[in-house]
Amino acid sequence: MTQVLTSRFHLKGEACDIAVYEKTGGYTGLAKALKEFTPDQVIEEVKKSALRGRGGAGFPTGMKWSFVPKESKRPKYVVCNADESEPGTGKDRDLMRYDPHQLIEGMIISSFALGSHAAYIYIRGEYWFIKEILEKAVAQAYAKGYLGKNILGSGYDLDMYVHPGAGAYICGEETALLESLEGKRGHPRLKPPFPAVVGLYGGPTVVNNVETLAVVPHIILKGGEWYKSLGTEKSGGTKLFTVSGHVARPGNYEVPMGYPLLKMINDDCGGIPGGRRLKAIIPGGSSVPILTAEECEKVNLDYESVAAAGTMLGSGGVIVMDETADIFESTRNLTHFYKHESCGWCTPCREGTRWLFNVFERMHRFEGRPGDVELLYDLADKILGKSFCALGDAAAMPVQSAIKKFPDDFHRRIKHTLVQINNAAD
Repeated sequence: MTQVLTSRFHLKGEACDIAVYEKTGGYTGLAKALKEFTPDQVIEEVKKSALRGRGGAGFPTGMKWSFVPKESKRPKYVVCNADESEPGTGKDRDLMRYDPHQLIEGMIISSFALGSHAAYIYIRGEYWFIKEILEKAVAQAYAKGYLGKNILGSGYDLDMYVHPGAGAYICGEETALLESLEGKRGHPRLKPPFPAVVGLYGGPTVVNNVETLAVVPHIILKGGEWYKSLGTEKSGGTKLFTVSGHVARPGNYEVPMGYPLLKMINDDCGGIPGGRRLKAIIPGGSSVPILTAEECEKVNLDYESVAAAGTMLGSGGVIVMDETADIFESTRNLTHFYKHESCGWCTPCREGTRWLFNVFERMHRFEGRPGDVELLYDLADKILGKSFCALGDAAAMPVQSAIKKFPDDFHRRIKHTLVQINNAAD
């Protein structure tokens, strides 16, 4: 496998100590950025790399940074979204657990590029032991002069804080995260204005995922063109994927962008145990449309290829299901999650997810009524594109795609269908 972000994972957490991190090349990217680059040159290098946001949306990172106004009366902020709460995703956990200084270094370089003097890591509340790892690493960085006043004699100052959330899925949405960081209830904000212009405490703010920020030192050290060459023309570099479900070796895998999906499943992950056949894959975390086994044959792991197949790369949570899986039940489980995690701010999401789950529950008991499958699809349609933020879409898309591609798993839950099957058996 190509190793960029995971190049120190074999140290099993020893890189958490700043001395080990430095011995393996750590903080040399920061030194290079401060001595050889202007802030604008750092942004241009990131643009050259074709790095796209690894949190789910896949927006070009350098372009996102360029939206921040150069002159601002308010302070600028860099915020790391470490609220990793998408079902099926666990890559950021390991990046912070095994190599926290890589993230810290990436945040310092990014803050320098954007003219920010305060940076925040907003970490998922359940990751309490990782919060302690990060806080220790931040303290080490201060002690060695990588944080604080006059970093490495450059005249640049930066303070960094680790802030835990309280376990709310909605706070993975960048504006709800900012609300929470300000001490308010985690509700999404109306956009525009976007955080790059009006963000944390009303100042220009860039919110990036852990994986996005952690790769910045490598881009500065080896160049944007080098990083881009690892992937495809529009999706540069490598990406971490969390593979779970019916595979022999579940876990986090770093592969180049454009890597064949089934090659990762069959070769890297050891294939499906027991000689069973593949039935479906959710390629980007629970909120994206599902793929049939046949569709997976032509899918490569980059934003364009996955979009052409009618789904999204998302956060990189690859959920594999073999022929024993009941797609109705897996979709019902996801719907329960989104109903529980709806913040209740808008009616389509608050009421729509509840009604979706109520119908799912009726069908789960094999008491589905004629028309219930169509009702599920219609309810999802009433949510899709009509909610205040993307949580509604995240709840609706899996339902509609599952019904389209695996209708039998849904229709067999209808009560009259069971009667017909039993009569035919008699």
